[in-house]
Amino acid sequence: MDKKQLPLPGFLKKSQQIQLPENTAATNDHVSEGDENVERGNWSSKADYLLSMIGYAVGLGNVWRFPYLAYRNGGGAFLIPYIVMLTLAGIPLFFLECSFGQFASLGPVAVWKAVPILQGVGITMVLVSTFVTIYYNCIIGYSLYYLFASFQSPLPWADCFSWWGADETCSRTPKDPLCNLTLNDGYFEIVNTTWLQTNNETCPNGSEISIPHQGPSEQYWDSVALHRSSSIDETGPVVWYLALCLLLAWIIVGIALSKGIKSSGKVVYFTATFPYLVLIILLIRGATLDGAYKGIEYYIGSQSNITKLRDAEVWKDAATQIFYSLSVAWGGLTALSSYNKFHNNCYTDAIIVCIINCATSVFAGFAIFSILGHMAHKQDKLVSEVAQSGFGLAFIAYPEALAQLPVAPLWSILFFFMLVTLGLDSQFASIETIITTLLDQFPNFLRTKRIFVTSGVCLIFFFLGLVCVTQAGIYWINLIDHFCAGWGILVAAIAELAGISWIYGINRFIKDIEMMIGEKNWVFWLWWRACWFFITPCLLMAILIWSLVTFVPPTYGKIEYPVWATALGWCMIIFIILWIPVVAIVKIVQSKGSNLWQKIVAASKPTPDWGPYLKQHRGERYDTNRDSTQTGIPEMAKM
Repeated sequence: MDKKQLPLPGFLKKSQQIQLPENTAATNDHVSEGDENVERGNWSSKADYLLSMIGYAVGLGNVWRFPYLAYRNGGGAFLIPYIVMLTLAGIPLFFLECSFGQFASLGPVAVWKAVPILQGVGITMVLVSTFVTIYYNCIIGYSLYYLFASFQSPLPWADCFSWWGADETCSRTPKDPLCNLTLNDGYFEIVNTTWLQTNNETCPNGSEISIPHQGPSEQYWDSVALHRSSSIDETGPVVWYLALCLLLAWIIVGIALSKGIKSSGKVVYFTATFPYLVLIILLIRGATLDGAYKGIEYYIGSQSNITKLRDAEVWKDAATQIFYSLSVAWGGLTALSSYNKFHNNCYTDAIIVCIINCATSVFAGFAIFSILGHMAHKQDKLVSEVAQSGFGLAFIAYPEALAQLPVAPLWSILFFFMLVTLGLDSQFASIETIITTLLDQFPNFLRTKRIFVTSGVCLIFFFLGLVCVTQAGIYWINLIDHFCAGWGILVAAIAELAGISWIYGINRFIKDIEMMIGEKNWVFWLWWRACWFFITPCLLMAILIWSLVTFVPPTYGKIEYPVWATALGWCMIIFIILWIPVVAIVKIVQSKGSNLWQKIVAASKPTPDWGPYLKQHRGERYDTNRDSTQTGIPEMAKM
């Protein structure tokens, strides 16, 4: 085999120099000839990276959570706290994580060579992504099931059809309650309350009987799609068709990531852009429907209430929505950015992605509420009576609204295909985060076996996700989401800011960024210093404390969770966060020093091999820390 000799420090003897194959890049299918980093690979183009980041940030929450939050928190007035929180927390954290990963070309765990004592922060991020990834693909599986079910006319949830088992509680409109009257001779008579009202009579207090009612889309979701049991205590069997949809979702993810960013970077050209096409189509169609203006008014028009800004809950909702929708502190931003070329302008990228993400949330609200307004108009209801968020919007309210449109299957197919693509984009990045972490931790063993690593991760997560497609699966999804997707990333984000700004040093971090994007005026950095050092961590700390103080046990609708389930939720979040102090203790014990303080200081300093991954990007500051080969191989010991 032809070999070439890489330049190494002069003090190494020729016999000690490292020999690498001439076609090193060719041995890894995730590396191409034009890549700057011949070990890890780089994005094929800037568009691949930007679309992947947009797809990661723009997810289901932009469609099924933000519009409802805006409606509930003052309509157009909600944009004020939303933009403020974007400026104070969203963009600063986004820029920080993108810069951190790009500078070192390392994933969310290995990048903490900068502050070894906080390497547990990276583990926490990866564990959060792992838990969320397991149930998130189940939601994609639900969307696939509804997508396949949409190839029917009429749509199966358009009415209470006997062929799917609709029972007597199913009806398109609520049934009038009954009145249990006691007659003079001691007999009882059940009378319709509407009949009493037409005869100027009323039902005595306490004698009105409400008739259980479910709309067709709600009963279809509970009884057909989920086969939902009565509680998490009643697990029931695996719902086979949901398990097949889950398997299909994992197969799609595995194929898209088979060659890492080289393959997923091409898939996102479709999955990241298609949702915008569907939203535009739905908005145009919705705007032409009767009653659409009612939905828009409720969303952002006449319901706009500036006095809502006095409510602390509104500001908390704005902060949490920004924090979660941008996917900060999940590890994905660091992982995706680690494949950038060193001199990529990560600052511009962060601004572009954050603005597109937030604009998408606002735009999606118009598409969603225009059709909900039509639904309310046809049913002669207030929009507030049909507006929902989360699963209720995606699988009950919106399908019911779509079923009332002409050519309903077409709109339903478009909507659920949009949900699938929105979910897949985020899923690609989450799995890439986990795989990147594994490859960075075991580069010599795993980097040339990427396709097997990807297949293994997808297969393991499929089996772990089977509990979420049992008859009690929706309760498990809701439980994991309630605990794992909340406090874990808040704690990780606060520790990340503290580690980089207070321990590694804000000035040192800024100089690192300037090595990549060029020097900037001190005025430019004034705002970022203030946010990273004080404003953003204080804001996140306030959100964390507020969420703990206002904690309420999880529920699914009106169904409460048993004590053991809530305790299990706390155990999951403790397991996720526990790695931060555990790893810190291990690093302190392993560090050199004559006393505890010296050990802590030593464990807080960057490792000797910290810095840009490639030698040609290392300035004088890093030449003294690590003298490595061009491919990032650590310095060999002197003989």
